[in-house]
Amino acid sequence: MTAPSLHPTTLHMRRGACPALSAPMMTGDGLLARVALTDAISPLQLVDLCRLARIHGNGILDISARGNLQIRGLSEASAPLLDADVRALNLPLREGLAVETPPLAGLDDTEIADPRPIADAIRLGARDIAGLAPKMSVVVDGHGQLRLSHLLADIRLVAVKMGDDISWKLLLGGSEASAGVLATLDEAEAVSAALDLLGKLASMGNGARGRDLAANLLRDNGELPTTSPFDLFVLADSLHAVGIGPAFAQSKAEDVIALCVEAERRGVRFLKPALDHSLLFFGQRPACEALAVFAAENGFITSAADPRAHIAACPGSPACRSASIATRDVAEETARGCSDLLDGSFKLHISGCPKGCAHPEPAALALCGTFAGLSLIAQGKATDLPFADITIADTKATLRRLADLVRSEKRAGENSAACLARLGADRLAAAAISGRP
Repeated sequence: MTAPSLHPTTLHMRRGACPALSAPMMTGDGLLARVALTDAISPLQLVDLCRLARIHGNGILDISARGNLQIRGLSEASAPLLDADVRALNLPLREGLAVETPPLAGLDDTEIADPRPIADAIRLGARDIAGLAPKMSVVVDGHGQLRLSHLLADIRLVAVKMGDDISWKLLLGGSEASAGVLATLDEAEAVSAALDLLGKLASMGNGARGRDLAANLLRDNGELPTTSPFDLFVLADSLHAVGIGPAFAQSKAEDVIALCVEAERRGVRFLKPALDHSLLFFGQRPACEALAVFAAENGFITSAADPRAHIAACPGSPACRSASIATRDVAEETARGCSDLLDGSFKLHISGCPKGCAHPEPAALALCGTFAGLSLIAQGKATDLPFADITIADTKATLRRLADLVRSEKRAGENSAACLARLGADRLAAAAISGRP
């Protein structure tokens, strides 16, 4: 095993525009349409969406890292029918610029401020701004129990407490940890500044992103605490929420229907697709706890301790035309055989190709599909130079050796991410190549 150069295709493979309900994207299993919501829906409304996915698509649903529903396997003929049928459900569909808030926004007593009024104002003001990049995104985060700190955003507003006053920190480009800090503003100034920045980005062309404006700003690389959605959350007025997700972000429609029917039976009031490929169900505590038990018994992720929650895997082959490997097969095997490595300190990135759609940020350890098997990358993206190449047949044994190396080399109080970073690519390559941890 050696560390080869990047694939020849890497230079021209780029992550493209987002799919939409009215503008689906072609993938390996047909067209994919995204159903982006701005508010909660009832369990039975999600059942209706699942039934439409079975009628018009192949009955497979994705939940994106940003909490968007995606319906797969559409045809040129069925995609317009899905569009019309979804719109007939009168759901709170997002149109235009993606302005995102945490899924508990407005219901979380711990958040510094409700971000929804600012998000609504930006969304409204941005309607008159033409020429923005297709993937342009704005995050408005009230700093509560579930934050969007790790999601990439072109423009980010984060609530901060300053004495008795509430202000909004304005950041540009990247995650909250890596973004350039531009200013701290009151609510009115924050809306105005965000719209001004969007206008400036539009004037720079539809390829301009927040990182382009932030190029000369200082970076704050401090670590931010991350919270998993796979938990039980106490909210205002005795309301609770429980996070449940399909393994590796994808589920059959009939499994989601069964989950929603059980939620309705238990008296769960509403739900939201949420960050990290999850669904948040809202109701009384007994109903949420019972639903979590049902979900776990039926193969869903319900706990941050589940190793599957710490793997970011794209759809892979054959669902994606760009993918060289069946990423979910690799992910399942890794979750079973290397659960001790997946301690929640990092996301193991398993990508079918160098585009790295499932995890655009660098990962402590990434696996990228190649024509010959898998490339292994340390502290980088799927496009970065690997420290070793392996065949698919060697995957299980190689990852077990790397997990054993981390287990044997961990210092007191050290997590897997820190140990991987300290060991470095050379030590990891030696373990992968030699056949010994």
